Amino acid sequence: MLQAAGLLLKRPSVLPGFGLTLGYTLVYLALVVLLPLSAAFLKTFALSWEQFWHTVTEPRVLASYRLSFGAALAAAAVNAVFGLLVAWVLVRYRFPGKRVVDALVDLPFALPTAVAGISLSAVYAKNGWIGGLLAPLGIKVAYTPLGVFVALTFIGLPFVIRTVQPVLEDLEMELEEAAASLGATRRQTFMQVILPALSPALLTGFALAFARAVGEYGSVIFIAGNIPLVSEITPLLIITKLEQYDTAGATAIAVSMLGVSFALLLLINLWQWWSRRRYGMTE
Repeated sequence: MLQAAGLLLKRPSVLPGFGLTLGYTLVYLALVVLLPLSAAFLKTFALSWEQFWHTVTEPRVLASYRLSFGAALAAAAVNAVFGLLVAWVLVRYRFPGKRVVDALVDLPFALPTAVAGISLSAVYAKNGWIGGLLAPLGIKVAYTPLGVFVALTFIGLPFVIRTVQPVLEDLEMELEEAAASLGATRRQTFMQVILPALSPALLTGFALAFARAVGEYGSVIFIAGNIPLVSEITPLLIITKLEQYDTAGATAIAVSMLGVSFALLLLINLWQWWSRRRYGMTE
């Protein structure tokens, strides 16, 4: 028995060994992730604590934080709701043009961000197709914070749909049939059977949409208006600092933004872990 176990352990694997793969992984992550982030932190250390605090708490910077993070959270929340709805329709129903709709979901992935921004600003401007209808109602989208929200919703929707869709496809219909046979209503079946199974994937899609929206630049600057203290996002403020050759100030804002983003993503991951524990799901 021991000899057979030893032979199984010594059997060569198709993939490289653990040591080699781990080494490649660490080197790749160091080159792609750790070194750029370390450079940003090292550049920020050129500032004193008072200079750093003054830079990241200026009224203009705080206003950009509120817009960037607030719009990103709101857009991710909206995408979580409507992304789930779109994924549900694509998985559970058959209708003419379903393949076209499914392909259109990936359009924000393939579309250059500048093209997306120009298209959104043209559509939602006062003389645009949608903006012209909203203008008589007193609703202005383009060149306002609302335009930032629209752009971030546009680029974040596919993350939720593509995260939830495969989980929904693998969800067993027998669970819903069993709940119905026990007298559960459709609402009870969705809230107590379907939603708990989808919540980890839904939270993952929410986190991905939020992370994508926080750092979005190309599609936002064309529709935001970029007015300081009103519709200026943090990535644009970082670019402005760099154009003024204030590299330390730009990296200070970037580091503070990175810290807030990391904290929010950590909370989302803890929430996801708690939901898995609550509903008895494991990896």
